[in-house]
Amino acid sequence: MARIVKVGLIQASDAANDGNLPIAEIQAQALAKHVAMIEDAGKKGVQILGLQEIFNGPYFCPGQDPRWYEAAEAVPGPTTEVMQALSKKYSMAMVVPLYEREQAGVYYNTAAVIDADGSYLGKYRKQHIPQTNGFWEKYFFKPGNLGYPVFQTAYGKVGVYICYDRHFPEGARLLGLNGAEIVFNPSATVEGLSKYLWQLEQPAHAVANGYFVAASNRVGVEKPWNLGKFYGTSYIVDPRGSFLAVGSEDNDELVIADCNLDVIEEVRRTWQFYRDRRPETYGDIAKLLP
Repeated sequence: MARIVKVGLIQASDAANDGNLPIAEIQAQALAKHVAMIEDAGKKGVQILGLQEIFNGPYFCPGQDPRWYEAAEAVPGPTTEVMQALSKKYSMAMVVPLYEREQAGVYYNTAAVIDADGSYLGKYRKQHIPQTNGFWEKYFFKPGNLGYPVFQTAYGKVGVYICYDRHFPEGARLLGLNGAEIVFNPSATVEGLSKYLWQLEQPAHAVANGYFVAASNRVGVEKPWNLGKFYGTSYIVDPRGSFLAVGSEDNDELVIADCNLDVIEEVRRTWQFYRDRRPETYGDIAKLLP
């Protein structure tokens, strides 16, 4: 019997869309909006659901305002507890990206992974942190230090890459080597320089590594930063790079696709990239400076 998994992605605009409100109020509005969408996903039979990068608030990195440190929380913590209850209610595994506070002054861009029975499986911390105009992430996040873990859920093996990570094929390969069958990439990316890469890089990762990729992006223009339009188009691709589902550019939306995980075996029997790779020749990657 084929291993068919119903995968879902939520793309949404910022509920409050007013970054000057108290942070607790902004997060409460975002959480309420997403809970309704998560409930919808559960009722539609989604088995693994991915949320967008730092889902419970705006993308605050266009500025460097220290008040946003208040948005960070423990992982696991209060928001993951809410998500665990929803996961258990709908027997739905979830990838939940949050702003993590490890201790005073130590913050990460993190995604918690929750299994279908509501159990917390672990977390991934974003490895590659940009620092450029409009994306001042090094002000808010330390680079990840947990490697490239893969989590065994009730429905399949899940890996996570977060936004800017997608530009680095090394971690994408490590997720495959660690056994990932579906890699989620929650993102916050706007129109401009990198839009042409959005539907190019990650399908290439899927093909090069023989797994599914589920990439989410938020929608709308967020105030007061007005960085640009978050263009949505969240999508799910198979190990051949074929698009199974694509969201709109403008709308709050639940993007769903049925993923046949048996295709991974089929594709890897044709393209023997794991057999034919030559890691003994790649040592200079870790030695050479740019």
